[in-house]
Amino acid sequence: MSLRILAVPSFTRVVKKLHAKDKLILDQVIQQIAIKPLIGEEKKGDLAEVFVHKFKLNQQETLLAYRLEPNKAQATDLILLAVGPHENFYTALKR
Repeated sequence: MSLRILAVPSFTRVVKKLHAKDKLILDQVIQQIAIKPLIGEEKKGDLAEVFVHKFKLNQQETLLAYRLEPNKAQATDLILLAVGPHENFYTALKR
């Protein structure tokens, strides 16, 4: 079963600003998540049901936040929420 990959508008805006080689790395990471959706760390509290996967982009640790819909056990959609460095990542994600 393959997941449908969707992105929120704020995610799309950030990705548009990336360089072509960085977009390729991000695409590979998204494909890895689509194959193994529980690869990221599931958050608790305010960010319940949000998964965050860490990867390297230009020698910098980058975070990718996503959610599985309708739930993690029977996921049909992979919704990409945010991508960026750790600094202020969770604060921005809560908004």
